[in-house]
Amino acid sequence: MSGVIGDPTPVTPELLRATPLPRHRQGDDKDGRGRVLVVAGSVEVPGAALLCGIGALRAGAGKLQMATCRSVAPHLGMAAPEALVAGLDETPGGGISAEEADKLAKRAGRCDALLLGPGMADGDGEAAALTKRVLERMDPGPVVVLDAAALPDLEDGPAALRRHSGRVVLTPHAGEMAKLLGVPKEEVEADPLGAGRRAAGALGAVVAMKGGCTFVVDPGGAAWSCDLGQVGLATSGSGDTLAGLVAGLAARGASPVEATVWGVFLHAEAGNRLARTRGPVGFLARELLAEVPSIMAGLGPAEPG
Repeated sequence: MSGVIGDPTPVTPELLRATPLPRHRQGDDKDGRGRVLVVAGSVEVPGAALLCGIGALRAGAGKLQMATCRSVAPHLGMAAPEALVAGLDETPGGGISAEEADKLAKRAGRCDALLLGPGMADGDGEAAALTKRVLERMDPGPVVVLDAAALPDLEDGPAALRRHSGRVVLTPHAGEMAKLLGVPKEEVEADPLGAGRRAAGALGAVVAMKGGCTFVVDPGGAAWSCDLGQVGLATSGSGDTLAGLVAGLAARGASPVEATVWGVFLHAEAGNRLARTRGPVGFLARELLAEVPSIMAGLGPAEPG
């Protein structure tokens, strides 16, 4: 997917049909549709991992692994019988211990996409330490999607991301972007596209600057805009579903930019469908995901004709 520096390119169904997702042949096994590792959740927010993982599967990924705090892992496994669920050592604050980085780096190296961060507790800085160690120790190759507590900052982020150049996606909202850039939230809200371009260029990553109009920016400054969503998407867990969609699309073989642009559109259109059938507010983040397969089908065949 090519873009130009200047005004962002609107994301439309026509644009997506011109940049189709990878197609999978009848007879392909689940490995052929890609493997996703989701590292997410905490004792207080275990459901974030579930939303991300189901999002990856709804986007078409073939195999799902999830890793979360040991005390909640069995419950997550029951909620998502489609997934392998690994329990990890916990911090006293109920987060994933950074001492698990080596184990996670090995798992991630065997996958096609890694999603790290949603729902992770970071009051003690453990999530940031875990993220840095995993990025430093995992073999380059998988697409890395970072969200929430795993988002880096400009002080030490570039060093950890450099090994994965061209394979990283960041999905911050305005508050997270403000922390990432070290600026007031109001500055980001005044110029979200500029903030996205600054972060993408400095960190060498694709950035989805989430908001009423979401901007996707590549490291060179090319940008896409999607203003098709509506207020119902501003609900708990919505960002987790988007991160899962992007990771699932990347695992299937879409480039980081393609996976992000497609994911943003699918997320917005799922919200629009629910707004029509449920009402403009009050639908749940989990309900978005069941809409995604039919939206993808409407934008082009999943299988070769």
